[in-house]
Amino acid sequence: MEKVFIVFTSAAMALSIDRVAFADDEFYGIIESRPDSKAGTWVVGGRSVKVTEHTDLDEDHGPLRVGACANIEMDQGVVEEIESEPTSKCAR
Repeated sequence: MEKVFIVFTSAAMALSIDRVAFADDEFYGIIESRPDSKAGTWVVGGRSVKVTEHTDLDEDHGPLRVGACANIEMDQGVVEEIESEPTSKCAR
């Protein structure tokens, strides 16, 4: 009986960790690096995020270049949108 409980508990923990890793996420950060093209790995606010050709880039508050403030919106671990923001949104 104890082995069944341990296996069940381990499986439940693994499922909850998976949900946390791929939960909806939104954060602000300074763009630290990005590829020359749109798609690839961007580093924003110390976090590496994967951007695809389907990611929406919104540059209403300026170009999305290294040093700019950005809002990253993710869904299920996929970057849905990167939006430029005023620098004050990234100030601490």
